[in-house]
Amino acid sequence: MSCESPRTTMVQLEESLAELRQTFRSGVTRSVAWRKNQLRALIELLRDNQDRIFNALYQDLGKHPVEAYRDEIGAIIKSAENALSCVEKWMAPEKRWIPLLFFPASGEVVSEPLGVVLILSTWNFPIALVLEPLIGAIAAGNAAMIKPSELAQESASFIAATIPLYLDCKAIKVVNGGADLSDRLLQQKWDKIFFTGSPRVGSIVMSAAAKHLTPVVLELGGKCPAIVDTFSSISDMKVIAKRIVGGKWASCNGQVCIGIDYILVEKRCSSTLIDLLKTTLAKFYGNNPIDSSSISRVINKHHFGRLHKLLKDPLVAASIVHGGSLDEEKLFIEPTILLDPPLDAEIMTEEIFGPLLSIITLNDIQESIEFINSRPKPLVIYAFTKDETFKKQLLSGTSSGSVVFNDTMVHYVCDVLPFGGVGQSGFGRYHGKYSFETFSHEKAVMQRSFFLELEPRYPPWNDFKLNFLKRAYKFDYFNLLLLMLGLKK
Repeated sequence: MSCESPRTTMVQLEESLAELRQTFRSGVTRSVAWRKNQLRALIELLRDNQDRIFNALYQDLGKHPVEAYRDEIGAIIKSAENALSCVEKWMAPEKRWIPLLFFPASGEVVSEPLGVVLILSTWNFPIALVLEPLIGAIAAGNAAMIKPSELAQESASFIAATIPLYLDCKAIKVVNGGADLSDRLLQQKWDKIFFTGSPRVGSIVMSAAAKHLTPVVLELGGKCPAIVDTFSSISDMKVIAKRIVGGKWASCNGQVCIGIDYILVEKRCSSTLIDLLKTTLAKFYGNNPIDSSSISRVINKHHFGRLHKLLKDPLVAASIVHGGSLDEEKLFIEPTILLDPPLDAEIMTEEIFGPLLSIITLNDIQESIEFINSRPKPLVIYAFTKDETFKKQLLSGTSSGSVVFNDTMVHYVCDVLPFGGVGQSGFGRYHGKYSFETFSHEKAVMQRSFFLELEPRYPPWNDFKLNFLKRAYKFDYFNLLLLMLGLKK
């Protein structure tokens, strides 16, 4: 399939949107055949262009091919294959039991596509965070407009050039541009907007969507804590250190919405944890991480400057116990560990989104619940503990998008679990069937016959009808039947 790449003038944007609407109205996207064909084509796109994707991600973020495959290619192929195998089951109407009050009747829930949706992606996973929501939009039978992040230029160019070659370009379009293009897109009326990015931009998206009463999904971020409970086994602590380093630096060098932002640990355990983190960092990246090919770089100079500013505070700088070196020319910041930085410093009040990790010590790990609750709700809480009582206290005593016990980040690639935030970390959910549901309207359908008309639902009113309705709404079906038959007053 060969189609012209979308252009971004206002007139051409409106023309592209008009074509998407016309395509959706034609009904072509509703068929199971179209949905499956697009999902197969998406899988083919990823398999055919693996080396091009590796190159784009390296140019944008310095990602190693293994990291790129793990987080962006392999994960999305898995997700698309899951949708391909399940889409017919997801589409099938779901029967519902109808109470006897409505007899004779039947009911079902039918999932129908919303229409034309807008997907606004971000830069840290510039392939995956375009295609993951697109899988849900396609599976649900929608037409879609995609805008990749302009900050990951090579990946955005790849998406714009390649998607029209594989997917139905009358139903799925890509536009490239900066904030001005996003503004123009948000002026249009969509049937749903799916946004991944910062809370600041998320509020802009939500405000613009409100003008058209457009529903939105906001996948944002926040300061995700990791809690490390007391462990007697040093072997357990070594595993914890490996999983923390993996959840902080081994994916886009900390530039991840679900990355660990800070650690809560009892003071008596902090030195052991820090030593193990240092050992693990050296094992992963060597003694001079700037020379490692296994660690990503900061996306651009703006974000480098933002992260550098966090470390300039003298009290924050004094809390550094590992790392801290920077190279602006290479956009590299060494994995950095800080011990008990000031809680009112920016590094503890703003999302870090980078390779800086604060460790906050507590007298008792139970204090972690109050500490988390004193801050905005996080996207995910990670907790390393074997204490089942403490697990229950965390689940009932805190609110977050997700909770992961004894690991980091693995929940994101688990298709049977929903992924999404709560409060300032966002709202809405996706992955697997949840993506399908996010881009669908669940329409209730009831069918009744002309047999057995219930006269008490109609005027003129009297005491008998009032008594009938009282019993009906109490679901007292036996006495209701006697009442109808005149055997009970």
